[in-house]
Amino acid sequence: MIENDTIAAIATPPGKGAIAIVRVSGPRAEEFASRLFVSKGELRERVATYGTVVDENGVAIDKGMAILSIAPHSYTGEDTVEFHVHGSPVVAREVVRALIACGARYAGAGEFTRRAFLHGKLDLHAAGAVADLIDAQTRSAARAALANLGGGLANEVRALRARLAAILEELAGAVDFPDEVPEPDRRVLSGELDAIAAELTRLQREGEAGRLVREGVPVAIVGPPNAGKSSLLNALLGEERALVSEIAGTTRDTIEESITVHGVQMRLIDTAGIREHADRLEAAGIERTRRALEGARVALIVIDGSRPLGGEAQTLLEQTAQRARVVFANKADLGTAGATQLDPPPHVRGSVRDRAALEQIREALAAAAWGGELPDVERPHLASLAELDAVAQALDALGHARQTLRACEPVDLIVGELQRAFAALGQLTGDAANEELLTGIFARFCIGK
Repeated sequence: MIENDTIAAIATPPGKGAIAIVRVSGPRAEEFASRLFVSKGELRERVATYGTVVDENGVAIDKGMAILSIAPHSYTGEDTVEFHVHGSPVVAREVVRALIACGARYAGAGEFTRRAFLHGKLDLHAAGAVADLIDAQTRSAARAALANLGGGLANEVRALRARLAAILEELAGAVDFPDEVPEPDRRVLSGELDAIAAELTRLQREGEAGRLVREGVPVAIVGPPNAGKSSLLNALLGEERALVSEIAGTTRDTIEESITVHGVQMRLIDTAGIREHADRLEAAGIERTRRALEGARVALIVIDGSRPLGGEAQTLLEQTAQRARVVFANKADLGTAGATQLDPPPHVRGSVRDRAALEQIREALAAAAWGGELPDVERPHLASLAELDAVAQALDALGHARQTLRACEPVDLIVGELQRAFAALGQLTGDAANEELLTGIFARFCIGK
C-alpha cells in the first residue's frame, strides 16, 4: 500500500440509490477533477459545483456535483474530490474506471481512514470507532461508537502514559546516578501504580460492556424438552421463527435471532432440550446446547411450571445457580406445581401467551446482563479486542511491578515491567502502533471508507 499516490473508490453502499459518491484522495486529486469534470465555473474549495462528469476521452458519463477539499482541510488530510452522481452502479463504476485510467489507484479497505490517521486527523482509537459506527445495528451501538469517535479515550490513555513516563524518568535518575538522585519513596510509588492500575481496570470493565453493546448480548435459551423454549423465542420475536411441537426433542439445532431491549441488541439462541436419554441425533443437539450455554452472557432457563420439576430441570437450575440467569416458569395457565418448587424470586411466572410475563422477561434479561443498570455508552471506552488485549498486557506488567515492590525487592527491577506497560498503552493511541496492528484495524472497513 503506497501512502503518497492518489486513490479512488465508491463511497456509497452497493446497489441502486438516489445518489452514488465516488471519492478521490491524494496529491493528484485536483488534477483528475479538472480533467474529468466539466462545469461553467472552476471548482472552489468545499463548494458543491454542478457540471458533467466525463471519462478519460471526454465522453460524458453523467450530470452531477463535485466537491473539492484542499489539504489539510479534508477527511484524509490530503487533497480530496467527491463526485456525486446518480445512483446507478454502472455510472459509479464508470467514474472509478475513468479515474484509474487517468492514473489513480483503486483504494484498499479502510485506506481513506488510514490516511486520516497517518495525517493526524484521527487517533487510532477514533479511527476504529468509524467502522463501529458504520456497523452499528442499534441506537446504543451507534451512540457508543460516536462517543469513541471524539477521541476522548486517547487523551485518558496518554495521561496514564505520562504518569508512567514520569515514574520511569525518576527511576532512571535513581538507577543511573544513585549518589545524586535518591530512590523514590516506595509507598508513594506503590500508591501511584495502584491508582494507574485502578484506572486501567475501569477502562477494561467499561470496554467489555461496550463490546456487548456493539456485538449484542448472547442469551442462551435452555431447559428440558417441551418446556416451551421455542415458543418463548417466537413470542419474544413476535413471529413464528422456530418450529413448535408437542413432541419432545423437536429442536435439534441452535437457532439465533435478535431482539432489542432498552436500545441494546440481545442475541437469543434457542437450543435443544436437555435430557439424559436421547438418541444420537438429539445428543448432538444437546452438546451444542451446552456449548451455547458456556458462551452466553445470560442463561434464560425455561421450565414447565405446571408440573413438578424433573431431574433435568433440577440439575440445570443447580448448574446455573452461580451465573447470570433468568428463570421462567412457563405454562402458568395450566398449573403451578413446578413453579412453587422454585426458590424465592427472582424468577418469572407466566405463559408465553402472557404479554406481561414477556415484558418481565425482557426487564429481567436487562438486569441480568448489566446488573440492573445500563452502562454509560456515551463515555469513550475500549472498542476492539486489540485494545482490550493492550490494557490486559499493561495490567499484567503493573501487577508484576507492584508484586516486586511488595516483596521489598530493589526498585530497579520494576523498570522493565513499567516499560512494558508503557509500550502496551502506546498501542491504544497509535503512538506505538506497528504495521500488523494497523492492517488488522483497517481490514474491518469497507472499500471507500
